[in-house]
Amino acid sequence: MARVPSSAVAAAGLVGGYAVARWTKKRPLGGVVLGAAGLAAGREWHRRGGTPAAAGLGALYVAGFAGAHPLAKKVGAWPAVLGAAAVVATASWVVADRG
Repeated sequence: MARVPSSAVAAAGLVGGYAVARWTKKRPLGGVVLGAAGLAAGREWHRRGGTPAAAGLGALYVAGFAGAHPLAKKVGAWPAVLGAAAVVATASWVVADRG
């Protein structure tokens, strides 16, 4: 079975969580998607990089989620979410998926 990169899981969690919340109009359901993907990515971050990597990337994941909210007021919701997902995915790839 092929392994899905943690960077893809994290990006999908941020984008998917927002999409589910927006299209279903149920923010808690979007939070479930965001949380499930964050936990799945976090397990892989821990496995590949240990506790420091998992803690740092987990903090970045949460910061990306939180930071997209005020950024959305300036650039729009989708650009903010996609930008946050790109930053988190890039950091995840560098720390846990590369090599």
